[in-house]
Amino acid sequence: MNLPQTVLLCALLLAAPVCRAQPDFRLDAAPAVPATSDPTIVRALETIQPTRIDQTIKALVGFGTRNTLSSMEPSSSPGSSSGQGINAAADWIATQFDEISKQCAGCLEVRRDTFIEPAGDRIPQPTSITNIYAILRGTDPAQAHRMLLVTGHYDSRNSDVLDARGPAPGANDDASGVAVSLECARALSKLRFPASIVFVAVAGEEQGLNGSRHLAKLARSEGWQLEAVLNNDIVGGNTTPGDSLQLKDRVRVFSEGVPIAATPEEARRIRTLGLEDDSPSRQLARAVADTARAYFPVDKSPFSAFLVFRPDRYLRGGDHLSFNREGFAAVRFTEWREDYNHQHQNVVRPAAGSGDPVLGDLPEFVDFNYVANVARLNAATLATLASSPGEPFKVAILTEKLENGTTLRWTPPASSSADHPVDHYEVLWRETTAADWQFQRTIPPPTQPSSTDAAASPITITLPVSKDNVIFGVRAVDAAGHRSLVVVPY
Repeated sequence: MNLPQTVLLCALLLAAPVCRAQPDFRLDAAPAVPATSDPTIVRALETIQPTRIDQTIKALVGFGTRNTLSSMEPSSSPGSSSGQGINAAADWIATQFDEISKQCAGCLEVRRDTFIEPAGDRIPQPTSITNIYAILRGTDPAQAHRMLLVTGHYDSRNSDVLDARGPAPGANDDASGVAVSLECARALSKLRFPASIVFVAVAGEEQGLNGSRHLAKLARSEGWQLEAVLNNDIVGGNTTPGDSLQLKDRVRVFSEGVPIAATPEEARRIRTLGLEDDSPSRQLARAVADTARAYFPVDKSPFSAFLVFRPDRYLRGGDHLSFNREGFAAVRFTEWREDYNHQHQNVVRPAAGSGDPVLGDLPEFVDFNYVANVARLNAATLATLASSPGEPFKVAILTEKLENGTTLRWTPPASSSADHPVDHYEVLWRETTAADWQFQRTIPPPTQPSSTDAAASPITITLPVSKDNVIFGVRAVDAAGHRSLVVVPY
């Protein structure tokens, strides 16, 4: 119902004690709707199977310990035939990426990021750390520089973080996350995307995020245009007998608010505009939730992203924080309810009938079906963003005068091309107290200009919605419905 119709209805209903007009942000606005699923992506997700996740997690557990410090132990030095320790695990992960690449005619660039971490907290002596990653390059020259990344950490620990020899199975923390990264590589390497995707397994997490910190700094120094980092850490869906509070139909997604990398001026502007819940990482978290609604419909196979608006859990941290510190949008996936008897514990099996719990991070406490759903959600998010036209940029609200309406201006994605053009834009808005987008307006792109310079001409629209009452965002969408991340205007 538009405004004139509302006024007329109020005039006719004179007997009513009160007649209220609709808020301006509801007028002529469509409800924000979930994205549509892509059949090609759906078929790729169907190849992610719990049986292979089972095999991956048990193979990693089979290395005895994956403590980062074991890289300096003679029994697990490079070239060792012992099959124990973190170096052997690193070789195995690299082999998995190599095998996946063979199946797609060499589509993956498999690399090692090896460095020496100086002695420090939790690092008693200079220690070799190796990150393993594989890049699936984008096929569109205009978009291949855009990168999405998924990671888990392959190092493990027991009760003593400095114990380089004792058993440290690390099934849930974090062989489960490595299994997600490998399964995403297997599923998505069968497809080709305009943008690039990086599949990662980092080490040094338990010693202080050393591996991810080095890789994030490498990405920054080499100019990686990382639009999204998905960190999977403890995504095993704990199966402790008797735990009736574990939920298997959702995964928590943590995201930072005011970016840790924000300058004082940027932080001041965020506070002034009330954008504490609209960092790039928060927009990434919302995109994960939107993807879940598209690929896990409630009436068929419900699995949702439960958004937690804080960087991580109390007293904890993860590898996504390393990327946040370098200014990248990054989030953390973690199971709904953790069992601390199966994290950072020596393996102890009490006598039968004692009533004491089994201690240790063992495969028997991992739900491989749950991990498969987490992997599917990661893969669907990566595939959607890698297929999108890329983010609009220079998104702004024009504030040259006092007015009740809102004028928005943005420039088309720099990466859009004739092969992967923008089909339309979606302007979104929500009440300032709402957690997710509530309303949207579809905006067609302008008529194709004849010159390259004109192609980047700003798009300007005016809406009869007060900018003082809502938060706005803009995203680009292609003809197949692949949505970019939302960009909030300044």
